[in-house]
Order: sequence, then C-alpha cells, then structure tokens
Amino acid sequence: MAIEWGGPGPEGPGGAVDALREWQDDGAPMQLHPGDLGWFWRAGAAATAAAVRTWCRDGRILAVGLLDGPGLLRVTTAPDALRDEELARRLAEDVTEPARGVLPAGSVAVEAPTGALVRDLLARTGWRAGEPWTPLRRDLTEPVGAPGLRIETVGAERAVAFTAVHRAAFDGSRFTAGRWHAMATGLPYSDARCLLAYDDRGDAVAAVTVWSAGPGRPGLLEPMGVHREHRRRGHGTAITVAAAAALRELGSSSAIVCTPSSNAAAVAAYRSAGFRPCPEVRDLCRPA
Repeated sequence: MAIEWGGPGPEGPGGAVDALREWQDDGAPMQLHPGDLGWFWRAGAAATAAAVRTWCRDGRILAVGLLDGPGLLRVTTAPDALRDEELARRLAEDVTEPARGVLPAGSVAVEAPTGALVRDLLARTGWRAGEPWTPLRRDLTEPVGAPGLRIETVGAERAVAFTAVHRAAFDGSRFTAGRWHAMATGLPYSDARCLLAYDDRGDAVAAVTVWSAGPGRPGLLEPMGVHREHRRRGHGTAITVAAAAALRELGSSSAIVCTPSSNAAAVAAYRSAGFRPCPEVRDLCRPA
C-alpha cells in the first residue's frame, strides 16, 4: 500500500505523541521528541494539530513532522524506517514541492535525524546545510548531585512567575501564564515538569521544562533559560543539574538537549552540568 501523508490522523496529535515516545532510544540520533510537541502545545491544541504531519503505510505511522514555524519542518521516522526508500522518496517530494502543502514556497528548512535517507536525497537535489547545532546528552543511570540553588516544581499557581523568567531569558518571548496553562493541558505534559530556581535573596533566576518519553527512554530539556539580570553566576548549570535530577525521578535513561553551536554560553552550561556534546547536526535548507 502506498504511503499517505496528512495531519495527525483520526487519533489526533495523540497518535503522533505515542509514536514519538516509542521511537526514543539512547542509541538513536537526535530526533523529534514528544516534548517538542509538548512545548509547541502552548499555542493550543488546535494549533498543534494543524502543525503536525504524519506519513503512514498500512495504517502505521512511519514518520512524524512538526511545522515548527512557517518555514521549518522537524521530522523523524520510525527506527526501522530511517533508510526506507519509499518513505524517503515520498518525504523528499513532499517537502520540495510547495503544492503538496507540507511546506510553503520560498526559504524553508527540514530537520531530519543523522543517517536518515531523506537527508541524502535532499542533498542530491541541491538542499544546503544550515547552521550547526550541538546535541548534548547526560547519562542518568547514576544519581545526580545537588544543584546548589533552591528549586521549585511549578504548578498552576506559579505559572506567572515561571513565564516571567522565561520572557526575561529569551528576547522576543511571548510566553504567558495563559500559554503555560495551554501547554499544561497537552498530552505530553503528563510526563513533564517545569522547574524554577531561586537565588539566596529569593529571586527567581532560571527556569526549565523537562519532558519524559517514559521510563527507560531519553528525556528532553526544552527550554532552559536564565533571567538576563542574573547571568554569569552559574545559574544555568544549577537549573540544568536540577533538570537532569527531575528526569531521573521520572524514569528517564538519559537527558538530552540541543542548542545552536554558536551559543557558547549554553554549551558551556550544559557541559558544566555533566552533559557531553555529540557530533554537530544541521538542518537542510531548500534553494530559493
């Protein structure tokens, strides 16, 4: 049976979330994680459903994509379909031709796992490598040390404080308490936690959200940020250690994160928190 693509399907985004959970593995390359859909959910359930794409054969989901902004498709495949020729050809055609409705015309990019056959096909047709990103991973088989700051697990009553730190950490952020509540109602958030770090004066200085994919699977940090008025004091390292500890409590086998290689401060904070950098990855950009 031919491969078909469409929205999240009759099960809604839940089918894509379940597939992504199943595909997470410590031996797999950096790939789309259920936490990526969970973080996107702050835009609401309807917007998340509209941004999810699935490719199926015989009723089985073989690939899941997230339109993470108007010009970026983040896509990953089932482990046994990473080099599936029929799937790779269909993915390459769908993302190349705007008429297919997967990506618009103009400047766009595709994120796909290292080793995926679709990357080879796109490169052969002139898609260019984008900016480098550094994935980092920390093994969680051993206990995680103390972060050195007071850490609070955020509930609905602290959503205002949590989102305020996020806005102070990321220029242009529009994260609000209302968006936090939308995120917290999403399916992936059942395996997630938001953490706030406080300094000795009681000021909220850093925030992170962690997403488990289930026991024995890698968990994701997305996002982590330090308040712009409290940087260069080790708070990024402290909140990252706390994030790793939270994921271990949730049963995650490892903690993963990915950041632009140009963000040297973030890479340094993750390394200080026990994360080890993996080989750089790059999106593929479609020629104009």
